[in-house]
Amino acid sequence: MRLRVIGLALVALLATGCAHNSTPMEPYDPYEDANRKVFNFNQGLDKYVLAPTASAYTAVTPGFFRQGVDNFFDNASYPGTILNDFLQGKVKQGFQDTGRFIVNTTVGLLGFFDPASAIGLVENDEDFGQTLATWGANSGPFLELPGLGPRYARHTADLPVATATNVLTYAVSSSVGWPLTVLYVINTRAMLDRAARIRAEAALDPYLFTRSAYMQYREQKIYDGNPPTEDLYDDSFFDELDEDAFFEELEAEEAVEAEAAGEPTEPSSAQ
Repeated sequence: MRLRVIGLALVALLATGCAHNSTPMEPYDPYEDANRKVFNFNQGLDKYVLAPTASAYTAVTPGFFRQGVDNFFDNASYPGTILNDFLQGKVKQGFQDTGRFIVNTTVGLLGFFDPASAIGLVENDEDFGQTLATWGANSGPFLELPGLGPRYARHTADLPVATATNVLTYAVSSSVGWPLTVLYVINTRAMLDRAARIRAEAALDPYLFTRSAYMQYREQKIYDGNPPTEDLYDDSFFDELDEDAFFEELEAEEAVEAEAAGEPTEPSSAQ
């Protein structure tokens, strides 16, 4: 489920996110030259390794299995969300997320299924980067990390916290942990395949697209859906976006998805 949010952020640049922080929407990218080199490396890694592997994985696994794997990894990392709920002062949400984790771990068979959502315990996504933002920490420069992709310097602080709060860090040995990590990476890439394809087709400059999408996504998360309106957009993204191709592709994908789910489709409005 979390991956779906990330995918939508990449594709549609959802620009909605409560915090008191300094997160500039004008790109602060002093290392752009180095970031572009790392970005190109990541693109090559994706093109020649991750995308083909994910495509083969998708071909031999049903959708419900991939969603279950996604749910499992989300649930294993959920103690991190609970910790950050409390660190951000979201006490009620923290207790609700604790209940969600217990229900999905037990009734949901270690999180493969998601019965908690059915009883109103919705999924939240909090990380230590968001916590630092609520505490007033500046975002720092934009970075492109090898194998990890885009991050604010502030967001990198979540890496050790996320590892320390992930159940799998303690529940499995390294001989099991490495195969699980590979499964996580492949399953994640498979779940985001459509978003990656639309980005490649719609953006004249994939680096600017990705940077802008990441900035919008983090702003949304930090402000819980209500970012300041003046901070909504990074205009450099729109300079590089073929809007007609982007929205036509997005509407076509949504129509196919709705048809597959048996939902009625409506004629699209002109952009």
